Amino acid sequence: MQYPRDTVQSRIATALGDVRLAASAKGLVGLWFDGQRHQPAQLDAAPAWPTDDAHPVLRAAAQQLQQFLRGERTRFDLPLDLSGGTPFQQAVWQALLAIPHGATTSYGALARQIGRPTAVRAVGAAVGRNPLSVVVPCHRAVGSAGALTGYAGGLPRKKALLALESDPQARAIPFTPLLNFA
Repeated sequence: MQYPRDTVQSRIATALGDVRLAASAKGLVGLWFDGQRHQPAQLDAAPAWPTDDAHPVLRAAAQQLQQFLRGERTRFDLPLDLSGGTPFQQAVWQALLAIPHGATTSYGALARQIGRPTAVRAVGAAVGRNPLSVVVPCHRAVGSAGALTGYAGGLPRKKALLALESDPQARAIPFTPLLNFA
């Protein structure tokens, strides 16, 4: 994936583990859990993106993510920059944004929604490459029989996110830094 040259990053601790956030002048370009598959090399490798904890989009994303994980928010209100993906990936990510809080959909349904009904595997690959975990709710994509299949951030995180959204009594994911979500 190609990220804008002006990308900056920050780190935060969450109930599901440490997160890296990245933003460009256009909006949020990334939200990755530590150890998540498909992280960009620019998070750590030279030349790493500069850290900017005061960036307004990064600050808003950090606040909204924490609210979401506490059960205080059901949607994100952030400018998003999905320009790093291919047109196909962007179409899949836009389709993910349409899945309501508390609902799930299958990869096959996503393929049909974007007009590519035979591209189920490609849709699955695009979901897995989603650079905006939780914000672009790839955790809401499940197998055709409702099975919890792959999640770049790890199946324990996917289960926790789906449980948070499906059980209003749960209200929040407890902060347990010693759990291994990888």
